[in-house]
Amino acid sequence: MTEADKKLLKIDPALALLEFSSIAAGVLACDAMVKRATLDVVHAGTVQPGRFLILVGGEVAEVEEALKAGREAAPDALHDHIFLPGVDPKVVQALGGGRSPKADDALGIIETRTVSAAIHAADKGIKGAEVNLLEIRLADGLDGKGLVFFTGIVSDVEAALEIADKALESGQKVRQVVIPQLHIEMAKIIQANTRFGAQLGWDSHAAK
Repeated sequence: MTEADKKLLKIDPALALLEFSSIAAGVLACDAMVKRATLDVVHAGTVQPGRFLILVGGEVAEVEEALKAGREAAPDALHDHIFLPGVDPKVVQALGGGRSPKADDALGIIETRTVSAAIHAADKGIKGAEVNLLEIRLADGLDGKGLVFFTGIVSDVEAALEIADKALESGQKVRQVVIPQLHIEMAKIIQANTRFGAQLGWDSHAAK
């Protein structure tokens, strides 16, 4: 996580994410957003399958204004979006690639159709129940979908998924599951890396 991203960890930060089905439209929207508002954090780029994501963070009013500019720039190509004033710092950490490999007796997974829905589910779940946010995975390698992993005691994991599910709009959820007692071998896999290629060393081979 960069120093700029750490600014999001202050009290009551805001985060917005826009997901465009057109890359050209996404670049246009991002330009409009940074011209309209003063932001602490701006990340933008392509993800599978051919979409463009824009993630911004900062003061609530500035992020809200940037979101408005982005939505106005290319409404016909806006696939999904999310605005989270007071986003939980654990969600920010997870978005920055942070993982919390804490072994607990239950695992909850929620799979969403969009990146925005996954971030929304993660924020609502972590705020509403005493759970650990193991990981958030977004778009690449998932055909544009999102995954959120919660761990904790069974009742708390079930509560987190219920809260997350209620926060999602109709059709945004692909599936959710609770595994009450994760097998030790499965726990090792989940805690290490949920990407199949990474477990087999494909990522390191590709980098050479």
